[in-house]
Amino acid sequence: MTLQTAALFDMDNTLLRVDSGMSWTKFLYRRGELPGKMVAKAVYWSALYKLAVLDMETVFTKLCLDLEGDSEDEMIAKCDVWYRAHIAAQVAPAARVAIDHHRRAGHLVVLATGSTCYAARPVARGVGIDHVLSTELEVLGGSFTGKASALCFGRHKVTLAEKWAERHGVDLRASYFYSDSYNDLPMLQRVGTAIAVNPDTRLRRHARRRGWAVEQWS
Repeated sequence: MTLQTAALFDMDNTLLRVDSGMSWTKFLYRRGELPGKMVAKAVYWSALYKLAVLDMETVFTKLCLDLEGDSEDEMIAKCDVWYRAHIAAQVAPAARVAIDHHRRAGHLVVLATGSTCYAARPVARGVGIDHVLSTELEVLGGSFTGKASALCFGRHKVTLAEKWAERHGVDLRASYFYSDSYNDLPMLQRVGTAIAVNPDTRLRRHARRRGWAVEQWS
């Protein structure tokens, strides 16, 4: 059987020209659903993430706990409002060109992001991407339990991508991954062609050493 080729795209500061996490935080703050101190924490975490020194699992575990008991339906509805008002117009034009290029080449196009499925799915629909790898939250009886059922950052993104590739007959070594972040190094090293898009300092340095393509989309 001939295996297929895929093109995987990170979301924040790659497919999108913005950090969706910060955008979501500001959205909730403006609605009066988040205190100012949480905005300050988000800014601090964002800075650590860009330096690739943030303990994502610890931070995400805390954020999940804050959602315990909240309605999944309300989250979906709120994310739809946020997406239409703040995110839909933030898709990088160069990302649309790259997606179209891979589609015409017959490649499967995938959104692979550490963001939750509630943020990722509207973005994927907006650009016509059928396959989404994202962080999933555990839901019981329509409400969040305060736990994650799947993580999609760092080494976890590789694990999810490998399972997805096996299901869809994809050869990751013949595939592409676009990302801005050094945190995605495990996934960038897993594919055959790694492309650093709007790279942070550490990724830019690493990409140059490895001879990876470096592109500026914003």
